[in-house]
Order: sequence, then C-alpha cells, then structure tokens
Amino acid sequence: MMEGRCAAESWAEFGLLGKSGTPLVKCGTGTDVFICTGGEEVYVFTAQEKTLRAVLQMPAAVRDVVVSHDEQLLFVACWSGVYCVNVQLLVPRDQSFSHDAGSGPTELKISTECLVAVADRVSSLLVVGSVLLTLCRTDASWSLTLYQIQRTSQSDPCDLLASFSLPLVSPKVQSDTESRCVLVCVYPGNLMPASSPPHPPRSHYPLQPLLFRRLFGAEAALSKSPVVLCGLPDGRLSFLPLRIPGSRLRILHSLEQSVVFVGASAVMETDAGCAGCLIALGKQGRAVLIRAGRAGLEGGGGTRFTLGCVPGPVECACMDQSRVYYSTGSDLLMVDLWDGSSGTAGRQGDKEDEASRSNPAAFLTPISLNVSGVVALHQPTYSSAGEVQLLSLSVRGRLQSIRLPVRTQEDSLSKRPSSQVGRSVGDILSAIGDICERASVLKTIIRSKNQILKQLNQVMNISFLLSNRSESDLKPVRCRGSVRWSRLLQRDSLNLTCVLENLSPFILERGWTLSVTVLPLSCPLEAGGEASSVNYSFPFSGLGPEESVEVSLPVAAAGDASFPVTVTFSLLFSLWRFLGQEEATAPLDLQSACFSLPLNTLTVDWLDALRLSDPPAPARSSSSPADLLQGFISSRQLRCRGGGQASRPEEYSARVRVSSELLRDALGLAPGSPRVSLLEWLLSEGCGGVKMERKGIKTDGSSSVICGSAPDNATVKLTAEEVNVEEKTKPLVTVEVQVKSSSVAAVCGLHHAVMRRIQTLLQKAGSSRVVPTADLRLALQQAEEQRGQVWEASSVGVSSGQTPPLLLRVYQQLRDGPLLIL
Repeated sequence: MMEGRCAAESWAEFGLLGKSGTPLVKCGTGTDVFICTGGEEVYVFTAQEKTLRAVLQMPAAVRDVVVSHDEQLLFVACWSGVYCVNVQLLVPRDQSFSHDAGSGPTELKISTECLVAVADRVSSLLVVGSVLLTLCRTDASWSLTLYQIQRTSQSDPCDLLASFSLPLVSPKVQSDTESRCVLVCVYPGNLMPASSPPHPPRSHYPLQPLLFRRLFGAEAALSKSPVVLCGLPDGRLSFLPLRIPGSRLRILHSLEQSVVFVGASAVMETDAGCAGCLIALGKQGRAVLIRAGRAGLEGGGGTRFTLGCVPGPVECACMDQSRVYYSTGSDLLMVDLWDGSSGTAGRQGDKEDEASRSNPAAFLTPISLNVSGVVALHQPTYSSAGEVQLLSLSVRGRLQSIRLPVRTQEDSLSKRPSSQVGRSVGDILSAIGDICERASVLKTIIRSKNQILKQLNQVMNISFLLSNRSESDLKPVRCRGSVRWSRLLQRDSLNLTCVLENLSPFILERGWTLSVTVLPLSCPLEAGGEASSVNYSFPFSGLGPEESVEVSLPVAAAGDASFPVTVTFSLLFSLWRFLGQEEATAPLDLQSACFSLPLNTLTVDWLDALRLSDPPAPARSSSSPADLLQGFISSRQLRCRGGGQASRPEEYSARVRVSSELLRDALGLAPGSPRVSLLEWLLSEGCGGVKMERKGIKTDGSSSVICGSAPDNATVKLTAEEVNVEEKTKPLVTVEVQVKSSSVAAVCGLHHAVMRRIQTLLQKAGSSRVVPTADLRLALQQAEEQRGQVWEASSVGVSSGQTPPLLLRVYQQLRDGPLLIL
C-alpha cells in the first residue's frame, strides 16, 4: 500500500509515565505541542526546533489540556478543577532566541490563583467558541458543565452557564470508570466558529448537513447549533446540542465498552470538505461507523450504523481525512477507510453492510506500522511531499516522530484484486448517479424557493404601497361598488356588486383574500339598538396590473330599514395559503402568519336603496260622467270602511334649499333651471361612492318629481322646484328639495342622504359667500326655541306617551324651515 517502511525518530525523553494522570500529546500554538506524562507536569515542546520550551508545574495530576480558539489561553484539567494559563507566559521575551542544549526550559509553578472552575474528578475538557465544557463523574451521574470564558484576566473565574447530567449505569455494566472520557464537537457543513484557528484541533469536525440532520434532528440543523459528543467509559456515546433551548444529554449509541476515540472522516473522495462518516472505537476494539444512507428522489435512506471490530486493546487513536491510526500497546496499526480491502470502500451496497453486521471480525482490516509501546498520539501532519508524520508518546516517556511513506494510487490499485477494482469503478458511477439525482432535486427546490421569494417581494411591494398612503389619497388597489334590487324565491334583496381594481404595477399572487365587512350604522329599536357586522371573504390569485375581479354580496332585504350601511374593504394575506398548506394542518396561532391592509370604505344610504316608480298622472280638468261616477263610488267605499270618515295616513316632510348659483358653479351647468340636474346628481352617485342605474327624471315645467319605494316599503316622493327667496339685498333664486312620506324613518333617512351629498358638493365647490348677520341671529334664535322644546319633552313631568309627539313636532319644525345653503 505504501512505498518503503515507517521511520521512527526519538526527539525527547520525559521519564517513566505516572499512574495518577493521563498521558497526552496535544497540539498547541503554532508548532508547539503540549505533553503530559501522567504526573503533575505539562511540557511545552517546540516541534520545529525539537526543543523543550517550558514546564508547567500543576497542583495536582493532569487529566486533560485544551487551548482556546484564539490561542491565547491554556486550560489544564486536574482532579480538583480547571486552571487557566496565559500562553504568552510560555513564549520567550526574545523571539529571535533559539534554545540550545545548554539552555533550560522556562519553569512555571501554577498556583490556586489560576483556578477558574472548581470541579471534582474532571475527566475531559473542550472549548467551543467562548464556552468551556467540563465532563466530570459524580457518585450518581456524569455531569457536563458549561462555563463562560473570561477574557479580561486569566485569574478571573469562569461564569457558570448550565449543567447537564446523565445517570450512571449499573456497576455490572460500568467498566473502567477512571478512564478518560472523550469530548468532541461537530458542526453542520463547514460552519466552524469564526474564532477558530486556521488549523482547528481534531476535536472539532464539520459533518455533512444530511448526516447532521438525521443524527441530531431538524431543529439542530436549522439553528446551525454545534453538537457536543461525549464518549463515556461505560460505552455510551451521548450528544448535546448547545443552541437549542431545553436540550438535554441524549444517547446516540452504545459500544458496551469504554469509548477511547471519536472522530469523523470523509468516507469517499466526493465528501472532501466535510465528513460523511462518524467513527467510534472502544477499548476492546469494537467499532461503529455512522453514515447517512443513500438518499432517493424524496430524501429517504435513514442513518446506517455499521458495527465491526479491530484487533485490540485500543490504547489511543487519531485520524486524518481517510485513515485511522491506533495503538494496541504492542503495535501501531492503520485502517484506511477509503481502501476497499478494509471493508469500507465508500459504498459497498446493502448486501455487504448486512454481511459486516453478521461477521464483525471481517469489518476493518488494519495494517501494521511496526511501532510498539505507543500510549498517546498527536494528530497527523503532512509534509510538502505528502509524507504523514505522527508524534507519539511511548510507555517509557519517549517522544518520537513516526514518518509514513507516501502512498501512491498505483500501489493501491496493484494490490487490489480485479473484482475490487471493477467494483470501485461501479461504486464511483453509482455515486455519480446519486449525486446527479440529488442535484436535480436540489435544483427543483432552489427554483421553487426563488419563485417563492419573487412572489414575497411582490407582497412586500404591495404592502408598502398601500400602507404608505393617507386615508384621503386614492389607493392604487381599491374597490368600487354598484347596487341593484333583485328578486329570488319571491323575495326582494338589495345586492352590492364590488369590483376590486389593481391599478398598481405589481401582481397580487396567491395568498390574497378580499375581506368585506358590512356594518349598519343604525338599526330598529326592535333589534335592541345594537348593530352587528357581517364579514365576507373572497380568495383570489393572479390579479395583474390593470385587471379587476368582481364579487357580489347581499346588503339588505326588503323591509329592512338599517340604513345607511358602511362597506369596508381590506386585503388579507395568509402565509399558509401562500405556501399551499391546508388550513386544517396550520397551527392554531395564525396571527403571525397573516396581516391585513385596509383599502377604502363605501356607504350605501337611503337614496342608493330607493326603488323608483313612475309619478302619478296629474288630474285632468274635464272628466267624463263615467269617471265622476267611479270616483264617487270609490270615496263612499273608503268612508264606509273607515266608519264614516276617510282614514288617510299622516304624511311627513323635510326640505332643503340650495342656491341656484351654487348648483350651477358646482355642477358646471349652463344657465337655466338646475333642478333636474340636481335630482340626477343626487341619484347618480352619492358621497359614499356607490352607483346605481336610474331611469329618467319626470318634470312638469317648474318642478321635478321622483316617486319610489323606500327599503322599508314606504312610498316616498322627492320634489325639486325653484323658489324665490327674498333677502334684504336682493332676491335669490333657490332650488328646494322636499322629501315626503308616511314613514318617519324614510323621511329622516332620505333627508340625511340628501344633506350628505350636498355637503360633499359644498366641499368641492368651496363657496365663500358671506351670510348676513341678521339671518344668523334669526336662525340662532329659532334653534334656542327648539332646544327649549326638546328640554321640555325630556323633562321629568312629561309622560312617556307625550314625549314622541313633542320630539316629532320639533323635528318637523326644523325640517320645514330650513336654512338656505349658499
């Protein structure tokens, strides 16, 4: 598999290993290496100069060491707690000075002042960003504690963030409890911390997003949370997501023997950049490879846990992108995860995975490197020629460099059987096919997301366009309406046809709904005096610029006197409807997924709901004897039915006077009689913006008459005639509009509708005519008298039966003597 043989070179001697601590060889800052021999010392060795730079004397036996991400702080775990040392203290003041054989290393004695975290029986350390993690064993559980690293001073204690525990297993299952635990951190994709050094330690691994999501869940993948993996002496491999609220330690797998090593590897050449496989080794040689299964078009495949074993016992291990190096004490072995002979050549298919499960001994085939006595390994490094260099610590305390020869592709292929070479080519072609299928699926997903983003951009533009205007401005998306009476199942009803117009340059895509709210401003006393609104919703989609959509809805039924009625329009946008999800599967809280944009408001009043009819024919001056006789008989019948007297209903009226000059200026009429034009304008379009088609206005020369039925089925009559009004300065020609009906509600409603329209006319005309002071005094005096009558009608001494007639008389006086609108 390789050219030549391994070469071992001794660099330093540190004496026999201690028994109370843990032998370690870990990378430091630059080319520095931290070495622990199991005692109370931490040696700082420079690999480039091959010299010992410093010695740290700790208060107790050392269990683990770790360097912060900015390479400024060194954390040392002892049985009594965690100590912090500034790395700058280990660097000589004269950087140009080179240690020679005669110069001794810097010796630092670490006191309890450097204690930053108090914890008993600390087993392992890990630094993730600015968080320090410690794993300790208590009497009943394993405790994983998180601390906030202080940057101000090395002597400041770390702040406790959180603590998580995992109960101990049964003593029969619990193996070597004094063995060192394993702590590593994995990330989704290449999302390493921003503060990571250029060459992060091998305790941090980027995983393929698919494998990360299947192992730790979609929530951890979406939040891009780092996940800490804990390998325990009892064989359990647990994990903890750091950024998910409410997370806890959970079990991923159990090797049923002490976990010695946890790492990640790219099991195929196509996985370069992030690892596609997690591997864990047990003390007795049991191993597990965790990979994501083949993903089909719909993303299936699951997670594959491939079990196997290697010759043990495993004392220590390390790995690079594709190979695992481990020591049994008597030999140093290598397992190539990309080599077909080792049983894990990328993708061997489901049949071979099943075979490896049934025959674990045939799983991993190691290669001997012929180096014995290794108890600790440093992560592999590479020379410019491709040589692999391992730093190891032997059982006799010797630091040695192990160089592996360059591996060539020809050597690899020459030692493979032809069947394995053909199978490797087939695996590569199969992987290419899978990647093409996944790329096609991802392309479709990206295209769909881009389309959704474009449509959401349209939604944002429409929202800004409608919300950035005042109420008086005409909005580019608005509704106009028209009313008409219709008859269905022998019942008349007033229907409103609403036309939603899109005058904006944007498209209203799916997810929009036109909401219409109908609210009567008044209601009969029989209904309790409270008006209730009715809401209508009309979903629509694909309303482009200069397009419109038409909807119809009932406003009132025949006999209903709840007028005027306001019709409010608004646009509702639902994110769930936009995404195409059913409302039944949507969450209960939809307020954050919906918003409303108000449009405009229309008003349907009595004039809009008026049903016109032809006026009665005028009485003829000469009648035939037959007509006179028929009239006499009809009058006698009415008197007989009424008990000898003709019973005619009482008729109410209200009048409005408007200056003819004002009407001509406001309506833009030619000189002449404006009475017909006034009635046509009153019935064509009101101030509420609702239109209704009308028949022609009947005139008799000096007046115009409109007859019809009110919504409460009462007969009404509108008359417009010219009246000369005498003033002190000069006479004025006015147009008097009179409303007559036997229904008080009809007279009040029609009078209110006429006044609202004339008020709109005055706002458009902007009349500045000055009213004489004498006329204002007279009007004020009349108002004071009528106010006194109202007080009299509402006084305590007046009976309830007398109050309505008194109030009706005051109302009639106000309407019969109107002010002149100039």
